[in-house]
Amino acid sequence: MFKSWSCGPGIKTTTKQEAAMFIQAWWRGTLVRRTLLHASLRAWIIQRWWKQMLVKLMEKKKRLSLQFYAQQEWAVVKLQSWVRMWRLRLRYCRLLHAVRIIQIYWRWHICQTRGFIQGRYNLKESQLNLQLEISLGLQACKVQQCIPLPVNE
Repeated sequence: MFKSWSCGPGIKTTTKQEAAMFIQAWWRGTLVRRTLLHASLRAWIIQRWWKQMLVKLMEKKKRLSLQFYAQQEWAVVKLQSWVRMWRLRLRYCRLLHAVRIIQIYWRWHICQTRGFIQGRYNLKESQLNLQLEISLGLQACKVQQCIPLPVNE
């Protein structure tokens, strides 16, 4: 590594210069390697931070897309329930209309078989005008009569 120090005076300076140059080159190499090491560590730190930021960004995108999907699913379910409710209400209204028609015919039938009495009257001065309609099944009878009222003077 080092040349002999025991040689003449000119050789000593040359050897000292070479040794100094060797030490300086080693030191510069050490400094360069240390600088490169620090630069590579800083680059690695930045890369790790960037990867973490990308992971967070991807998680945020996933969460937002999941929320959007859930909101769409909720809207679809709500719309389906409204359509089902509308269809059931339409069916209920149809059945209610049918029930009312059946009730009307049943009541008409009951009135036709049992019979009923309808009437009107007018009271004028000293007369009672009476109009009656009596229905028994298919037979109907109309009665109109004017009845004089006794007036006390």
